[in-house]
Amino acid sequence: MFLTDPHSRPAEACLETLDARPEGLTEAEAAARLARHGPNRLPEARTRGPIRRFLAQFNNVLIYVLLVASVVTAALQHWVDTGVILAVVLANAIIGFIQEGRAESAMAAIRGMLAPHAAVLRNGRRVSIDGAHLVPGDIVLLEAGDKVPADLRLIEARGLAAQEAILTGESVPVEKATSPVAADAPLGDRRSMLWSGTLVTQGAARGLVTATGPATEIGRIGGLLAGVEQLTTPLVAQMDHFARWLSFLILLVAALLLLWGSFVGHMPFADLFMTVVAIAVSAIPEGLPAVMTITLAIGVQAMARRNAIVRRLPAIESIGSVSVICTDKTGTLTRNEMVVVAAETPDGAFRIAGEGYAPTGEITPPGDLTRLARAAALCNDAALHDRGGVWSAEGDPMEGALLAFAGKATSSLAATRLDAIPFDSRHRFMAVLTESPEGRMIHVKGAPERVLSMCGGIDQAHWHDRAEAMARRGLRVLALAEKPEKSARIDAAVDGGLSFLGLVGLIDPPRPEAVAAVAECRAAGIRVKMITGDHAGTAAAIAAQIGLENPHRVLTGADLDRLDEAQLALEVQGVDVFARTSPEDKLRLVTALQANGLSVAMTGDGVNDAPALKRADAGIAMGHKGSEAAKEAADLVLADDNFATLAAAVREGRTVYDNLKKVISWTLPTNAGEALVVITALVAGMALPMSAVQILWINLITGITLGLALAFEPTERGTMARPPRPREAPILSGALVWHVVLVALLFLAAVFGMFTYALDRGYPLPLAQTIALNTLVVLEICHLFFIRNIHGTSLTWAAVRGTKVVWIVVIAITLAQFAVTYVPVLQRILGTEAVPVADGLLVVAVGAIFLAIVEIEKQIRLGLRRAKGGTKG
Repeated sequence: MFLTDPHSRPAEACLETLDARPEGLTEAEAAARLARHGPNRLPEARTRGPIRRFLAQFNNVLIYVLLVASVVTAALQHWVDTGVILAVVLANAIIGFIQEGRAESAMAAIRGMLAPHAAVLRNGRRVSIDGAHLVPGDIVLLEAGDKVPADLRLIEARGLAAQEAILTGESVPVEKATSPVAADAPLGDRRSMLWSGTLVTQGAARGLVTATGPATEIGRIGGLLAGVEQLTTPLVAQMDHFARWLSFLILLVAALLLLWGSFVGHMPFADLFMTVVAIAVSAIPEGLPAVMTITLAIGVQAMARRNAIVRRLPAIESIGSVSVICTDKTGTLTRNEMVVVAAETPDGAFRIAGEGYAPTGEITPPGDLTRLARAAALCNDAALHDRGGVWSAEGDPMEGALLAFAGKATSSLAATRLDAIPFDSRHRFMAVLTESPEGRMIHVKGAPERVLSMCGGIDQAHWHDRAEAMARRGLRVLALAEKPEKSARIDAAVDGGLSFLGLVGLIDPPRPEAVAAVAECRAAGIRVKMITGDHAGTAAAIAAQIGLENPHRVLTGADLDRLDEAQLALEVQGVDVFARTSPEDKLRLVTALQANGLSVAMTGDGVNDAPALKRADAGIAMGHKGSEAAKEAADLVLADDNFATLAAAVREGRTVYDNLKKVISWTLPTNAGEALVVITALVAGMALPMSAVQILWINLITGITLGLALAFEPTERGTMARPPRPREAPILSGALVWHVVLVALLFLAAVFGMFTYALDRGYPLPLAQTIALNTLVVLEICHLFFIRNIHGTSLTWAAVRGTKVVWIVVIAITLAQFAVTYVPVLQRILGTEAVPVADGLLVVAVGAIFLAIVEIEKQIRLGLRRAKGGTKG
């Protein structure tokens, strides 16, 4: 059996309940329990085999239509088009196949965090066993540096502290003790427990195994992760829905055209079928999935240059649409490095500047803090290391911060330690006896209330008030004192008669660049919320320094437990700081925000963040300090652990979405225009302005190439000044539908106008069709220049100059059109004839008129939108 609520029970009661003894189990008992409870590792989720996973990627309506189109084009011996279509289908299948293993990878990362070996008592003797063989009732022995192999109820603890940031988000090691705590205490306050996967930073302990494998806290997170539903991105969902609608529509229109041509137009069936197939192939945007994938891939490269590593292509679109960023505090908004920022002595209050563990920084106002600094440095077991200009602390982070502070205040730190009383949660102080040229001195540091009680000649109430004032600023406060000593040992007399030196305040400071990033996100209409396992006071202080919108109202995990889902959905909108949260709380918060129609990004670095990262619209993990479980569950990894990279990622995400929208806004109208021209002629019983093979030619050279040029478009001005788009904003908006109709009708008028003009001039049908063919290509090129600027004007020199990619594609297509128009071999294949120069210039003029018309319409539409926005303001 596993033990419930062991943190609130006395150690003796836990031993009795598990039928265990302080000297450990026998080998026979351990074997029986192992057979009953199973090994101490997380179960591997059952997954589909690779073949089934790969075949499942083809279960999509658009893929079915593309496969049919590939068969038809192969029957027409249009092998290049067939190859392009099949390449798109295969690329999509491979990408989906690779991405589907992400949840399994996240589970494997959590399994890898369990300790490989454990020191236990068996038959009264210490033995080392495989961590998988631990069972409830085992007695585990731990020392500083050990990874905790299972959930343990402490039965002995000497100066014990554990780093639990991966589970709780708390930035400093937590002191541990054997005394029971309240049954409803949050995970981070259960001082009588050690959790599987965490790290012992100091002291030694004996613990009773209360849970193994999936029953541990880290195992519960694994279970949460396996059960989290991962949302698809808005664009992917909309394109899937749109593809179904478009596919059925095209198939229905094709069937109706066949019936019309056969029974009303009495056309030869073979010619009719070829024409209908050409219309269907031109109408289906088979190049759209490929261009969308390439657009996303280009976004991946752009983000990588900004230290944001994308693990899943559609996540780029998600990060660009977020309206809320839920961020962990420790290591994300803050440095995950403690630093002394304030000191108060009988001489006054001081501010200490500096970054990280570097022992350099200004102290203001200037003053003599030598005695305080010596006590901080000598009553200390940590060490600082300078590795290529980067300072790091070995040992307790708070002691590392005290060493850095001492280096800023004085260079007189040489002394020999003679004796020490290590820190213990029972007496709550550390004391050392050192010898220096000035003599022997006892230095003490610890909790303010404990150290103050050991000092004489001071106003106790005043200094208690000062310590509480520092704590309200979110600082962790330590008091330091000293006393001359003649003997070579620290005796019990240390408990009185000390000289009070002062208070120091430590904090895990905000990243300066994170402050600017939060401001930029807020300017872009993105709300930033902090969700942390740390204490409420610390969280509120950091929130105020970071610049969150509402830093003073804090909800704790206990507060959240009292709210049902409907109440939580209301509360979560106005609160920006959540403290002492559990993995379930983080998951509930993300889900509640999504229930309000918001697109949510979740950042984090601990195992405790993994379920929420997976659930969020965009999960973002830290690259340096992030756990493997967090990275595997995330869509995006910040290689430099820098919150500021997020603002850049949002900008790139918005740019990618704009470019995807441009691709769609260019593809749909041009495809509709191509199809409408031929359909109109077919229904009206007129000669076709273009033959079936000419339609396929246009579809081949412009379908992917011109659309692909839009994937390389740079960020438009004002991108980060726009508010986030609504989560349910349709990609096929009313404005886009209107644009499709307008462009299709203009294409119809222009192509039929030029076709009729040619026939009117007495040109033969092949020449008239060639003029119509070139008119359509020119219109598509002009439409490309129009669509490049969807939020501004296209009639500027910068817009005409375009990008290198745009001009490469336009020149290539122009040369191809000259070739099919004037090269005899291609003329025979496509049924074209040479176009007179004057008619060629007329074709270009028609394109310019088309560009002017659609640009005027856009400016009217944008002006009405701005006027509407100004009226609302």
